[in-house]
This record gives sequence, C-alpha cells and structure tokens, in this order.
Amino acid sequence: MRILLVGAGLSGAVIGRELAEAGHDCRIIDARPHIAGNCHTERDSDTGVMMHVYGPHIFHTDDEGVWDYVNRFARFMPFQNRVKTTAQGRVYSLPVNLLTINQFFGTTLRPEEARAFIESKADTTITDPQSFEEQALRFVGPELYEAFFKGYTEKQWGCSPTELPASILKRLPVRFNYDDNYFFHRFQGMPQDGYTAMVAAILDHPRITVELGTEYSAEMAAEADHVFWSGPLDGYFDYRLGRLGYRTLDFERFSHDGDYQGCAVMNYGDRDVPYTRITEHKHFSPWESHQGSVCYREYSRAAEPGDTPYYPIRLVEEKSLLEQYVDLAHATPGVTFVGRLGTYRYLDMDVTIREALDTAQIFLSDQNDGKAMAAFAVAPV
Repeated sequence: MRILLVGAGLSGAVIGRELAEAGHDCRIIDARPHIAGNCHTERDSDTGVMMHVYGPHIFHTDDEGVWDYVNRFARFMPFQNRVKTTAQGRVYSLPVNLLTINQFFGTTLRPEEARAFIESKADTTITDPQSFEEQALRFVGPELYEAFFKGYTEKQWGCSPTELPASILKRLPVRFNYDDNYFFHRFQGMPQDGYTAMVAAILDHPRITVELGTEYSAEMAAEADHVFWSGPLDGYFDYRLGRLGYRTLDFERFSHDGDYQGCAVMNYGDRDVPYTRITEHKHFSPWESHQGSVCYREYSRAAEPGDTPYYPIRLVEEKSLLEQYVDLAHATPGVTFVGRLGTYRYLDMDVTIREALDTAQIFLSDQNDGKAMAAFAVAPV
C-alpha cells in the first residue's frame, strides 16, 4: 500500500519503519527543515555541544520493549536527570526529597520523622482535593507549596493553581530519602549521537521516502491508501471549530566560557523571575568534554497561531472542543491521528514510541482482516 505519514517525529518515523518493514511504501513529509520533531538535536558549531533545540528530552521508561527498540537504532549512554531549583535565594534539590526538606526547614530529620513532619504541615481539612493548589496544600503544606510549586506553576501554565486539576501534581513525588534522580524508571539514558541521528536510523529503509520543508495538501492524501497524521488535530480540519489551547516556549539562548550552572536543569520557582528554568546543554552529554557552554532560558506563554505547540492545556473549555474534533475525526475515513499533537495529549517519548508501535500493528492486523483503520488507536478522551 501507499502510506502517507504527516510528520517526521517519533510517531511518523516509528510507524513508517514498521509499515515499511511489512512491505508498504511510506512517504513521510514534514513542514520543518529537519526530522525528529521536538526532540531534534544538533551540534553547536562554535562549542561542539549537542543541543536539544526544542528543550531537553531525557529518555526514561519501564517498557523493556521500547528500550530494546530505541537501542536498535542508537547507542544509549547512562544519564540521570538531577534537577536543582533556585527558590527564595537558595538552591535546593528536586524532586522534593529528604535533603530538600532538611535544607528548607533547617532540620536533620530521618525518613520517618520527615514523613510525620510534612504530614503535620499538610492541610488535613482538605479530604478530596480538586485543584492543583488544594492537592499541594494537602500533600506538602503551605511552605513547600509556596517555595517550589506555586510560582513555577503560575509561570508554566499562565493561570492560578486553583484553576488547574489536582491530577497535575500527582506526577510530582515527595521522597523521604536522599534520592534526587528526577525519574524512577528502570531504563534511563541519552542517545550518544543525539535524537536526530536515532530518528535518521529509524527512517533509513528503502521503502521510506522523506520530504522536508513540505506542507501537507489534500492532493497528497488522494494519492495515498491511508494517512497517519501527527500534526495538530485541529490543524487537520483547518481549525474550523476553533483552536485547541497550548502552552508554548520561548528560548533565550546565551553562551558561556566554562561551566555556567553546574547542572543540566536549574528551575526558578519564584514568581518574580520571569523564566521557568535555565538548561545547560553540555550537561546532557556528561561523557563529552567542552570548554564552551550553550544555555537556554525558557519562558512559557500561551501559544498563538504560528507558534510551536508544546503542552496541551486540556482544561474544561479545551476538552469540550477536543470532543467535537474527535467526532469530526471519527467521521473522516482514511486517516488516523497519532502522537502528542494528533491526540492532544502530553506524551513522554517512550509512550509515544509504544503507541506508534501498537498503532502500526493494529493497522497491519486490520489490513489482514480487511478492515479500515480507526481514527485513533488510543482515544484522546
């Protein structure tokens, strides 16, 4: 069959590779001048530092199948993300752990003591937290909430934490030991030569053609037997019902001779600091040595037409509009919507790859059974 895949990021590359290996001809287009989507990496010509052009991407997963898959196409080096945060004039370790607690409160608590201490700070009158703020107050109490979560969240999401669902905070653990590894998955690492080289290896198949700097058109779909769309779901329908809400990021790049901050990621929790964090990219490749350094200050704001969409907002208004677009998608034959933008969900890289592998297998199974592939392999709502 002739397959058209819109987007040369992880979703398009993995689905394309699986279908090409099954004997289908896959044409992959991308409006950008490069492959790998938002995990695109490239070397800085001045310093030699491998840059994460659209912000840092750290690979972490408990899915052994996905780990084996990415290691087919790249050599992964050990890497653990150890985030620091500057708050109220001091530097602390994240996620909030026993060192953070003892530093912040000037204590020397053991794990059991710290657990009881934080519980004494928590607002136990909140029995069913509904908002991010209620969850934080119930979880860690007002002092830690004000220092580490409130200001950062206001900057990241552009609204009060009282307007955000409690579920967002459930992804931010408090640890009553000194483990400062930001993630807790079994497999963690970074591709030695960057993500773009890994995606290039996935795309390296005689039945795959890649066309960059190429906008999608309906004529392309007419020439294909099936379309996989990894662009914005609302964009496929020309935003006819309105635009789904996203947060985007602005990057302020600067160089430094030496080591600027001593870590890959430094968050800034205070509301009066306009950026959310500074990333120093040579620290994402600790097996390399560079004198010069490239850093990015990150500023979060509401995405406008033409911006790169990063984080789907998915509050009440957006979910209502999403349901309408999902209905449109189900009524549109011959196209399957995939990935972060196509399903309007925040997805880590490992989940994106797993869903792409599963989507390809569903397509092949449906073809074998003489059925048409559905609009979604994973329901967005």
